[in-house]
Amino acid sequence: QQPSDAAGSDQSSAQSAPAGILSDFSAQDLEGNDFDQTMLQGHTLTMVNVWATFCTPCINEMPELGELSQEYADRGVQIVGLVSDVLAMDGTLDQDQMELAREIVDSTSADYTHLAPSEDLFNLLGQISSVPTTFFVDENGAQVGGTYIGAKDKDQWQQIIDQLLAEVEA
Repeated sequence: QQPSDAAGSDQSSAQSAPAGILSDFSAQDLEGNDFDQTMLQGHTLTMVNVWATFCTPCINEMPELGELSQEYADRGVQIVGLVSDVLAMDGTLDQDQMELAREIVDSTSADYTHLAPSEDLFNLLGQISSVPTTFFVDENGAQVGGTYIGAKDKDQWQQIIDQLLAEVEA
């Protein structure tokens, strides 16, 4: 199954460019709802913020990420959290960790979608050595810009988002 049938006129996929880092995946959010790469469609830019329940800098930036999520929604930007530490040793979801993640999301008003790692996302998570790590993808799941390690404040994220939006829309 190739999810790129809608990308016929997209030059990067017409050439032999590798598939985007999020061009084909399925995962569940913290509430058990199913998501896949179609969640990216219709969004010029998706900010993926990889965080962990033990990470104070991650949690400290989440209220401002929640504000940014609302402020940029009408500009085609969405924010998605990816919780890196909710898997048990056997690869299943640890329900206690999932509950802790839900409590953190509620307490920080980070009311955007937060995904739990799925088998499709293991390789991606394996490339992340510290949290928070943030990257951006376009609506085809291809990475836009660099990878940002460490927490940032709202003004810093606004500058990065505005710059990447200008590049994508150019």
